[in-house]
Amino acid sequence: MFLTKYRRGASTVPASLSFALRCRPARATRWAPLASLLASLALLAWHGSAAAFDFNDVAVRAKALAGKSYKKPSDKLPKEIKDLSFDQANLLHFKADRSTWRAEKLPFELSFVHPGGAYTEPVRVNEIVSGAARELQFNSSLFDYSHTQIDPRRLRNIGFAGFRIRYPVNSAKEKDDVLTFLGASYFRAMGKGQGYGISARGLAIDTALYSGEEFPRFTEFWLERPKAGDKDLTIYALLDSPRATGAYRFVLRPGVDTIIDVKAQLYLRANVTKLGIAPLTSMFFFGENQKGPAEDFRPEVHDSDGLSIQSGTGEWIWRPLVNPKRLLVTSFGLNNPLGFGLMQRDRQFSSYEDLDYHYEARPSTWIEPKGKWGAGHVELVQIPTPDETNDNIVAYWMPDAMPKSGQPLNVEYRMYWQKETEKRPPLAWVMQTRVGHGYRAKPDDSIDMSIDFDASALKKLPANARVEGTVESDANGKVLRVVTRRNEVTGGWRMEVKLRRNEDNKPVELRGFLRNTAQGAGATLSETWSYILPPN
Repeated sequence: MFLTKYRRGASTVPASLSFALRCRPARATRWAPLASLLASLALLAWHGSAAAFDFNDVAVRAKALAGKSYKKPSDKLPKEIKDLSFDQANLLHFKADRSTWRAEKLPFELSFVHPGGAYTEPVRVNEIVSGAARELQFNSSLFDYSHTQIDPRRLRNIGFAGFRIRYPVNSAKEKDDVLTFLGASYFRAMGKGQGYGISARGLAIDTALYSGEEFPRFTEFWLERPKAGDKDLTIYALLDSPRATGAYRFVLRPGVDTIIDVKAQLYLRANVTKLGIAPLTSMFFFGENQKGPAEDFRPEVHDSDGLSIQSGTGEWIWRPLVNPKRLLVTSFGLNNPLGFGLMQRDRQFSSYEDLDYHYEARPSTWIEPKGKWGAGHVELVQIPTPDETNDNIVAYWMPDAMPKSGQPLNVEYRMYWQKETEKRPPLAWVMQTRVGHGYRAKPDDSIDMSIDFDASALKKLPANARVEGTVESDANGKVLRVVTRRNEVTGGWRMEVKLRRNEDNKPVELRGFLRNTAQGAGATLSETWSYILPPN
């Protein structure tokens, strides 16, 4: 089971106004003033209604859609487009000089992605101008077909696969990709100095169930035309799938951290076993805690190296990612979480040594709930992958209370796409986790682990402080020894753990942290390190 990596507004004249205009006499009569008044009122009503286009308009559509049977999207793409490979589809370049809003020199620019390859389900894209929505229709003149055998004259009204938003975050002189919607309900964003990596989704349904996952998709978008000087952009989206519909509003604020405020109203058509809210999708191939395949010159390959959680009680939890040999699903029961995210903490180029993909620049994505989300779980899904071309990591919030059919589930959250200012605990945090032993005169069947903590938060400890690590294991493991000592190279602290697994075909769950034993039972000094040793 893999998750593939990366992956109509109405007439401009409303019916009421058209009717009033058609009824107007050809020549002036005593009814002319009344006809004129009716036309004016209709025009005012239209503009008032159009100006009011907002999230509620999309929510009305989502609710109405949920009351109907799911209709599979029609397949209208020509065979020559459907048969394109991924690489062939990438040759269909959008002409940058045809970007929407470029000629007006607005702060944002909008460009489109041509259907083909993995993306064969077109979406409708509308622009909202002065409250009125109009469709931005497909036109083959927007794309360059010179590197293909496709005759663009045969392509009419096939729609777009997705779109990209550009804004100047790295230089005031040039606009950069900051947000892309492409495929199902997937989207990716970037901030200053970042490269595309981790993806987000609108919704996840039944992820990692053997019955099969359902992938809802955004079928239509509305983008508010920006004004000169705007630093944010509002996007509305309609989501549809066999068992769910939804209305979304995304407010994009690009910058050092690119921030997206998300508001969603969801409706279920039928029962769902697992409903994933604010899902994140990433890739972990190998890292410091897991050796890579033979002959790979790179020390690590991953878009994210851990799951970070801030619980409702204020506890911070860090779970390093793994590439398991078989599907591995774990969860953390929480009440009103303060945040969670898939993070790329290791920012050293020397950790990756990849001049093409620069994994050290991949963004971390942090989800910050708005309001109280109640009881539920942050679930982490880790899927085996033979290479780095598959996104094999998924994390999302799963509420305990599921909405009834026809009843809305309202949710809001803020997304941070970060690199330099990542969300971290105020206490010491885990820098790296390493698994394996060094030289042993008498090898045995025990497992050695080294966990390094950053100690910037520990610099103000009193002179009599005694830093000690404590580690607990589930029933399938036995902790034999824990040694905590100063890491003289980094200035932090290292917790060295020796343990034994009872049954090789079962995982071992570990939990540990640093504490100051000079203060009675011990004041907590670090976030909680939570680790899963997959079955052998």
